[in-house]
Amino acid sequence: MPRPPRSIKILKAVSSPTRLQILNLLFERGPLSYTEIMNVLRLNPTRDAGRFAYHLKALLKTNLIEPDVETKKYRLTELGKMMLDISDEIEEKAFRRKKMLVRTSRLSMEEFDRNRIAESLVKEAGMPADLAQKIARAAEKRLQAFKTKYLTAPLIREIVNAILVEKGLEEYRHKLTRLGLPVYDVTQLIRLVGEQSKNIETVHQAAGKAVIEEYTLLSILPRDIADAHTSGSLHLENLEYWILKPALLIHDARFYFKNGLNPQLFTSISLGFPPPKNMESALTTIANLVRLGSTEIINEQCLDYFNVFLAPFAKGLSITELKEKLKVFLISLNQIFDREGRIPKISLGIELTVPEFLSQQKAVGGEGFYADYVEESSLVAFALLELISELNEQKPIFNPSPIIKIRSTKLKEEQEEIFLKAHTLAVETGLPCFANLLHQNYSHASFSANGFTLIDDWHGDWELDVLRTGCLGSVILNLPRIAYEADGDQSMFWRILDEQLEMASRALEIKYRTIRARLNEGLLPFLVQKTDGDPYFRLGNAVRLISHVGLNEAVKSITGKTPFEDSNALALAEQITKHITNYANKTSRKPETRLASAISSNLDVARRFAELDAERYGWAKVQPASGRENSYYTENVVVPPNVELPFEKRLEVEQRIRKTCSIEGIFLIQLPNEEISTETMASITKRIIEDFSITFFAYDRSLTYCKGCGKTFYGLLSKCKVCGSADTLSFFSRISARFKALSPHNRIEFFAAKNRRAYMSIS
Repeated sequence: MPRPPRSIKILKAVSSPTRLQILNLLFERGPLSYTEIMNVLRLNPTRDAGRFAYHLKALLKTNLIEPDVETKKYRLTELGKMMLDISDEIEEKAFRRKKMLVRTSRLSMEEFDRNRIAESLVKEAGMPADLAQKIARAAEKRLQAFKTKYLTAPLIREIVNAILVEKGLEEYRHKLTRLGLPVYDVTQLIRLVGEQSKNIETVHQAAGKAVIEEYTLLSILPRDIADAHTSGSLHLENLEYWILKPALLIHDARFYFKNGLNPQLFTSISLGFPPPKNMESALTTIANLVRLGSTEIINEQCLDYFNVFLAPFAKGLSITELKEKLKVFLISLNQIFDREGRIPKISLGIELTVPEFLSQQKAVGGEGFYADYVEESSLVAFALLELISELNEQKPIFNPSPIIKIRSTKLKEEQEEIFLKAHTLAVETGLPCFANLLHQNYSHASFSANGFTLIDDWHGDWELDVLRTGCLGSVILNLPRIAYEADGDQSMFWRILDEQLEMASRALEIKYRTIRARLNEGLLPFLVQKTDGDPYFRLGNAVRLISHVGLNEAVKSITGKTPFEDSNALALAEQITKHITNYANKTSRKPETRLASAISSNLDVARRFAELDAERYGWAKVQPASGRENSYYTENVVVPPNVELPFEKRLEVEQRIRKTCSIEGIFLIQLPNEEISTETMASITKRIIEDFSITFFAYDRSLTYCKGCGKTFYGLLSKCKVCGSADTLSFFSRISARFKALSPHNRIEFFAAKNRRAYMSIS
């Protein structure tokens, strides 16, 4: 009688349910010992030993399993795995089980194939092939238990992730996580955009940003930084752009006046724009560079020395002609929209005269030097401010923000005219910002309206340190959280603060590396365009900013007193800001690591921190100066804006803390809802500049504009004083640093705007 083929012996070996169970067990759990297999199968070592040994021997003889001499465990062979696959196919065909259908991300319906799961686990998560097959097999069994008409790729991924969590394979689950928004969140997003009167493209952009945020948190940032951001210990500003764009850019208009705009560097179908020959083409060049820059800059673009660099093009123009050309320019700036429907934020640095260090530089766009265009420089400045004031008669204009740079309080006649015209505009809307350059080291400083400042403290060359660079990004520290965690232990407070600073520094280093990668990849073509071999944007000179909110609340938590009511509390506040600045200075010794400290201007983050802390520690411990109902920590200033305090005392506290920061930020002075003379405003400015070390400040007006009758009123009104309408009103006020249209749906912003202590003079 002939011997039976080996295949018959193998089929006979797997015909036993117990032996098939052993094969499945070794596949799912990996190598197991004799005792471990018996325990899982719930066999009695005394009663079932002989029967179990028989089954084991049958599997060994047919090479379906093999022993591991070193570990003394049994493992599945390749032949054993093959037989399990055959067994699954036989079972499926025998029972005529209907094939599961999957709606894929390619918008097609396909038959389910567990090998696709295994391939994804290997490719996306870097999982070993054997382990991937086990997870895929387990997922298939679980999915077969569902009675759904069809499966979706997200559902399959969720099931696989659930299995990974159950098996403690967290590392692979982290890599396999799907990015996206739940259906409910998208529905709410559409509703919210409608309430904010934004365009429909905002929905598309917001959904995309949410995906990038998740990607950054899951795949780019280390777990400790991602967890710190999510929990509210610190905040990465503009997280959705953290790996894509820098935050702020200070332009050098001369670059474009000399070379023109060459959009062919970054799009094959655009026409170039040659170097300008007159004022009209110079202003068109600036408007176009702002438009192009808005696609690659998150927050703000600054055009410093605006009137000085334009002066050569104003030669021979009357003020009437100049205002006509500037009017077209201002209108065009306010008709540039990014993909989210926002107007790019622009700051214009205005000089009262040509600075000495520019006077002997060759004038781009004209003959001679900038010293030859003092009169034209003054004319451009005066015409711009007068034009904005005239446009305000129709409707308040808040973009661009003029920054008046004051180098002396002893002004010549033409300088005094510009100075007073700026204060007329400040009386009307509070739009201009004022920069005090009398302080040491500030003669070459450039500013943005949000309070960001650059000085020549990096290479010692003002053009390299200040122009064609800016702010890379900002991490905001939650100082009250650190105080709550320390719970009265000051040594622990400093230790936690150092940990937060180190995390912030690492997060900013990651942003630097990823932005450098985007530049190298050509994804930021406007910033990387070159002339004479140098890219336009000087990435290595860009500032990495560590800012903070809640200094007032943190100090009160530690000492029981606020900085403005107790000298010891004020000393502690000063010590904290000095500590942050010292860390920034020490870290800045590394190449291309320009780190700076500042007080944050971000109401949304201040609110988020306060709400998260209240959930964690309770309202008994969390006591924001704004109160419980409208909770947000103090931001942008040291003394909360709603505190009743003599103006001189407020200035003294602010200057003491601000001078310890690398970047002082913008100090806002709330004006009462009444008329103030230009001369009164100008005298307040001179007093601040002469007697206090406040470098950058602005006056704030809360305004109500009626679209029905075209009138603007001081304060936030419930109805128009002229036509009585309540439905045609728009509201404006500075929120954090810049003017913003207030939405009735944002209760916190309205509260912040209404509850500021107003000042009209210094006693």
